[in-house]
Amino acid sequence: MAMWDRLKDQARALQQSQGGRAGGAQGQAPFGQGHTGGQGHGGGPGHGARSSSSGSKAQLIGLLKSQLAAARTELKSGAFRDASMAVCALVAAADGHVDPAERQRVEELIVADEVLQNFPAEQLRKRFNEHVDRLVANFQAGKAKALEDIAKAAKKPVEARAVIQTGIVIAGADGHIEASEQHAIHEACAALGLSPAEFGI
Repeated sequence: MAMWDRLKDQARALQQSQGGRAGGAQGQAPFGQGHTGGQGHGGGPGHGARSSSSGSKAQLIGLLKSQLAAARTELKSGAFRDASMAVCALVAAADGHVDPAERQRVEELIVADEVLQNFPAEQLRKRFNEHVDRLVANFQAGKAKALEDIAKAAKKPVEARAVIQTGIVIAGADGHIEASEQHAIHEACAALGLSPAEFGI
């Protein structure tokens, strides 16, 4: 899948930019320390990357988690919390419906996420489920409200990028990203004034 190829290129660029630093973020610790701020821009379409390996996909998701973990101390605002829960709900409901098992799975991913542990679990659950309930009741109205909450994070570039990274991590937790989930992340990027290409999607 081209997306994973581009993410792999992004990961490679990230590792190269880390240069002489201790190799803490090399996949073995998904929330490893190591990396500071900057996004690797996946240079051009990936070629020759083996997208069939679920191990490499897990490693790439681990890299995004490392980027998020590096910015953790900057991700404590209510705007980031609300925008993250909105993007998670959009991803969960991307195909127009959410079954109870899917809702529970995403909720568990949210509560277990190291960066989102900056916030009380009940706050996260409440906001996530409110968004999902709106999306299930009326998808278009629910999506408009979710995008409104996502746009709240646009003022701070670190938060805005972290919202998209969170959406990708949640969407890719099962080893692949559906076209509908990718579309939801594109819409979130538009709400934040970011280019999806920056994230390889």
